[in-house]
Amino acid sequence: MNPEILREICIQKMPFGKYKGYILADLPMFYLEWFQRKGMPPGKLGMQLSTVYEIKLNGLEDLLKPLRK
Repeated sequence: MNPEILREICIQKMPFGKYKGYILADLPMFYLEWFQRKGMPPGKLGMQLSTVYEIKLNGLEDLLKPLRK
């Protein structure tokens, strides 16, 4: 796991949709599950959302606590 990706998901905001403006790490699990079913956006955002999904799915949110501001 690239630590830079973890830092980014604690800063980067969702650029569109119902949760526009939310920090990616703060997106609710049901929203991430919806993307997982329908397909993640292409590119870097999709990779970041997939990372948040996997972290939350596996109960690893504590990994992000030291990175949060």
